[in-house]
Amino acid sequence: MTTSNHESNSSTPLTQMKKSVDVEKGSDGQHLTVKDYRKLAICSIICGLSCVGIVSLIYSVKTRESNKKYGGEAPNKAKEYSRKTLKWGIAAIVACCGLIILIPLLLGLLSYLLTFIN
Repeated sequence: MTTSNHESNSSTPLTQMKKSVDVEKGSDGQHLTVKDYRKLAICSIICGLSCVGIVSLIYSVKTRESNKKYGGEAPNKAKEYSRKTLKWGIAAIVACCGLIILIPLLLGLLSYLLTFIN
């Protein structure tokens, strides 16, 4: 009786192992699209100054649309929009934190100055 390794040699599409490729990265590891910082833009609306955060969200949408329009190529416009999204998002959060710190300090200074009037 001969035993064959027919089971180990044959493979079905379900058992074949293929190297997984990230959606945003190619097989060589280079980015195919520009990052749009959508989560940062939404967080800057919620946790930062919302009027500045909306500008960040607008640039995020422009980055995503530019990525869809040009496919795998990352044009200069998409890179520019991505940088603006990052800058506006960080600016919104920093401005809100600055206001949270400055308002109590200014109120303390105002109360200190009002004590001299009395």
